[in-house]
Amino acid sequence: MANDNLGNARRAKNDEFYTQFADIQKEMNAYLDFNPDVFRGKTILLPCDDPEWSNFTKYFAQNFETLGLKKLISTSYAPNSKPLAIPHQPTLFEMDSPDFDEVKTQANGKIFTLTGDVTGDDAINVDDLQWTYLEGDGDFRSDEIKALRDEADIIITNPPFSLFREFLAWLVEADKTFVILGNMNAITYKEVFPLIKENLVWPGTKQFGGGMNMIMPTATFDPVLAGSFTISEDGAFIKNIMGVIWFTNIDHGRRHEPLALMSEADNIKFSKHKEVQGIGYQSYDNYDAIEVPYTDAIPSDHEGVMGVPISFLSKYNPDQFEILGTSDNGLVDDEFKKTPGLVQEFVDAYYASGGQGAYQAGNPTAGMYLNDVATMIYKRIFIRHRKAAK
Repeated sequence: MANDNLGNARRAKNDEFYTQFADIQKEMNAYLDFNPDVFRGKTILLPCDDPEWSNFTKYFAQNFETLGLKKLISTSYAPNSKPLAIPHQPTLFEMDSPDFDEVKTQANGKIFTLTGDVTGDDAINVDDLQWTYLEGDGDFRSDEIKALRDEADIIITNPPFSLFREFLAWLVEADKTFVILGNMNAITYKEVFPLIKENLVWPGTKQFGGGMNMIMPTATFDPVLAGSFTISEDGAFIKNIMGVIWFTNIDHGRRHEPLALMSEADNIKFSKHKEVQGIGYQSYDNYDAIEVPYTDAIPSDHEGVMGVPISFLSKYNPDQFEILGTSDNGLVDDEFKKTPGLVQEFVDAYYASGGQGAYQAGNPTAGMYLNDVATMIYKRIFIRHRKAAK
């Protein structure tokens, strides 16, 4: 399955996949294209990082002057505090420093800061980064890192996927601007979806399909766990991680591109999708909405509620559509639900007959059901056209 590698990594407590420089640059360029001053005068914090070689740190340090940054802060997590007990070998950079400490290199996180030219070469870049050990292990939940969070204007990082919910809550509670990586399925989490619905968080510019090629740390690399992977020219282990997208509350141009759509009649006549062409759109038994299996099959003239794949959000224009809810976790207003008893009757009959669906007894929100036969389908987001919203 698409997310097996992430699931295996979570179970092994090894979900640190590092981001490539080109992917960071491409995403940041999209925000800069929309607003060239988006980072100007800002203090940026990069927590959950490995500053000595991190591509996040490298990108923002190299572009410090071009972006007009005020301050860059990058912090790491202590090796002894990571879930996997992997022996830590300090880098030559750290060992050659007069501040090197054999105990702290294992038990303490590190903090790198950049505020100006310290080398005297009239340029501000990675050579001007200054570092020291943190007082604690660098856990983002510690008071030490919370203080850095509160100081920062923008927080950008690739947090451990297993801590995504907690990390996002950490950002939201402080009302911070951010760009972070996570799995697209997080969209339907009960802690995340309300933020999506209220237009407080949205996907970045990367398309949902195709995954992202990420770096697997050498110290934790396991070829059995990794499955298929490639090795880059510099010897890094590269793994395509499916479902990885950016989450942000920084505006970008793609959010305002209207989605070109055909009318309902034209979709039925010309759609390239066999589920729609010549058939039309089916209605759910338990929701007052029609099933739209593909984003490009959304009818332009339908005035009611539509259930669309979560990948729709990569094309979502808040000026064109209104998000109403999601099938997952039952996060949809009661006004769009049909009689629960009728739906449950279909579900119970199907389940009792030995149907092979993924229905979970006592959990009617595990899926949605079409017509008189309970048929499991994927998670759906409920939307309607803005012109139809009251």
